[in-house]
Amino acid sequence: MSILSAAIILFLIMDPIGNAPTFMAVLGNVAPEKRLSIIVREMLIALLILVLFLFFGSHILTAMNISAPALSVAGGVVLFLIAIRMIFPTERGLGLGDEEDPFIVPLAMPLIAGPATMTMVVLFASREPDRQLDWLAALLAAWAVSVVILASSNYLMRLIRERGQRALVRLMGMILTAMAVQMLMDGIGEFLSSLPKGGV
Repeated sequence: MSILSAAIILFLIMDPIGNAPTFMAVLGNVAPEKRLSIIVREMLIALLILVLFLFFGSHILTAMNISAPALSVAGGVVLFLIAIRMIFPTERGLGLGDEEDPFIVPLAMPLIAGPATMTMVVLFASREPDRQLDWLAALLAAWAVSVVILASSNYLMRLIRERGQRALVRLMGMILTAMAVQMLMDGIGEFLSSLPKGGV
């Protein structure tokens, strides 16, 4: 997989366009001049979490005896479920309180550094551990674009409006569905090729 493909997958999972309205809702009671600093802070926390999973997540999987094909299939299933939710959205209850300055939850986790994003970075690192710097570059690229989009959430929401936002999220969901199916096929293919030849 190329760096660009990995970056696109991570960007689609982070879903900054779909998360922009949630960010704005969570920060609704925050003074406009403070919103940018909070968004940057939460995105930096999310990046730190994902980098930790990128470099150390595979060791955890090794200790738990989880194979690369199993992780690939699991990642494909998670991606597929996320893609279905993007195509057929439902109301997401985040259980938010009236806090004016959310810290880590829910912006950094689980909106950006959620289970699917963590699974993907671990999957990249475990399948091709000698390319961790490539995966780091892909993560940084997806993260940087997400920061720009979320930092300009107010302008973006006014520009594309609610209908445009729904259309973009569904389009990204369709792309993510194809990627999820490909990951499932790759994982199943790796598992089948690892079986002993000749059968029982």
